[in-house]
Amino acid sequence: MFSTALRPDDSPVAGPSDAPVAAAPRTYMVRTLGCQMNVHDSEHMAGMLEQAGYTRAEAADEAAHRADVVVINTCAVRENAATRLYGNLGQLASIKAKRPGMQIAVGGCLAQKDRSGIVEKAPWVDVVFGTHNLDALPVLLERARHNEAAQVEIAESLQVFPSTLPTKRESVYAGWVSISVGCNNTCTFCIVPHLRGKERDRRPGQVLAEVQALVDQGAIEVTLLGQNVNSYGVEFGDRGAFAKLLRACGEIEGLERVRFTSPHPAAFTDDVIAAMAETPNVMPQLHMPLQAGSDRILRAMRRSYRSEKFLGILDRVREAMPDASITTDLIVGFPGETEEDFAETLRVVEASRFSSAFTFQYSQRPGTPAATLPDQLPKEVVQERYERLQALQDRVSAEESARQVGRTVEVLVTEGSGRKDGATHRLTGRAADNRLVHLAVPDDVVTLMAGRSDGDVLADDPRLADDLDPRLPRPGDMVTVEVTRSAPYHLVADSAVAGATGIGGTGTYSVRRTRSGDAWVAREKTRLGGGDDDHGHSHGAPAAGGPVSLGLPSLRRP
Repeated sequence: MFSTALRPDDSPVAGPSDAPVAAAPRTYMVRTLGCQMNVHDSEHMAGMLEQAGYTRAEAADEAAHRADVVVINTCAVRENAATRLYGNLGQLASIKAKRPGMQIAVGGCLAQKDRSGIVEKAPWVDVVFGTHNLDALPVLLERARHNEAAQVEIAESLQVFPSTLPTKRESVYAGWVSISVGCNNTCTFCIVPHLRGKERDRRPGQVLAEVQALVDQGAIEVTLLGQNVNSYGVEFGDRGAFAKLLRACGEIEGLERVRFTSPHPAAFTDDVIAAMAETPNVMPQLHMPLQAGSDRILRAMRRSYRSEKFLGILDRVREAMPDASITTDLIVGFPGETEEDFAETLRVVEASRFSSAFTFQYSQRPGTPAATLPDQLPKEVVQERYERLQALQDRVSAEESARQVGRTVEVLVTEGSGRKDGATHRLTGRAADNRLVHLAVPDDVVTLMAGRSDGDVLADDPRLADDLDPRLPRPGDMVTVEVTRSAPYHLVADSAVAGATGIGGTGTYSVRRTRSGDAWVAREKTRLGGGDDDHGHSHGAPAAGGPVSLGLPSLRRP
């Protein structure tokens, strides 16, 4: 364990005497930078803070960073991660100067990597904690207040498996479930194994118990998380464990959608493809990182597969699931990449027909083998290739989206709205293949929704009514519509609206109520003080109105 207390002379760390006199709970907000694993870690951080007596700041206060505790959960994969962190910290310095008692905590991968260097560069930070000791956050905050000194505590190995911690879920209808943490691969560009450690697998019974707990509280969609999900089971001696886990999820009553991320092509086996195709609630969607199409570059990256193996996996996936949507990660400008190497990436991307891709310019990360390789490429070369690759993927994505026009899809309505949904009166959700869909509701339903805010739900929201119109969907409900138009990275379904642009006006529109929609209503009524939240607490998953209780110490107040 690396632990230290720092108090630079110019550090405005708040002490107990600065705390508010009122007995009102201190407020918190968590800002997440990085991957899905970080998003799920942030849910644990929020759960621990609520268990310790904090309450989440209101949406307007979060937007202005007006909270008593601001936690930044960092990423270290890309070079701009540090820039983003210190940019955020710079903004918070002036806010903190005007808010006596405010505390700032930094966690996650960059905290694990930079350690006390964060407080040295930003002495107004109160707490720094790593990826292996998330559970320490409430104690470190309290210690920093009591000691009037910044607390930096970085564990060298996993102290508590994150999934055993309290969790404040962001969604009542969908949730993340970690099946493993860490990674045993040695990709030369990646710092994650150094920061997250070797792979540690949870036992299947523990995973399934957490999935069941989520379902019991209203969730109908679960995403299984791991740095390399399809190597799951190696630690306890069962190389077929991941396929078995997928099939076991298919036996959970009420679980409608199962997803997972991310598999490694080198470990991707046909039993997983069979499990996906034969388990009805495993969705026809796959995110599998390619990184590069050149075999020479793949070798330099220590990615233990080649382009033809990758394409072969995609062929078998599509043979088993013809409508599967496949997405990927790509890196441009790896050291030594030639124009011929880049042409191979373009060839494989064209052949792969990805529905979308997360495309990155190679980032030189200290501590990774690739950082010291010769032939680091000039920025302008990398930028030009990046733009060519993005243009290709934009075209492929547009073509693949256009193939969806005319299809009937069932959309899980989400809470978040598209940027134009307020003006167009559309709702937003995800199809089974995870494509983003903006859907119209019938004209008379639009009238019901008149005045609805895209922000906080108000007490008079028609979606909370006891006599709910059967055509009005709630977040968590399913809507069947026909796709009428497409764009590269989303679909439009205006089939409910007569005379709509595109195919539109077919009348295809139906709402299916779900337990998730019921859970959303219960949560919102509880939040508004107009209902009782009778969702029980379960180990590893929150009740609709709060986190799981695991007996963490309560926040001491002056």
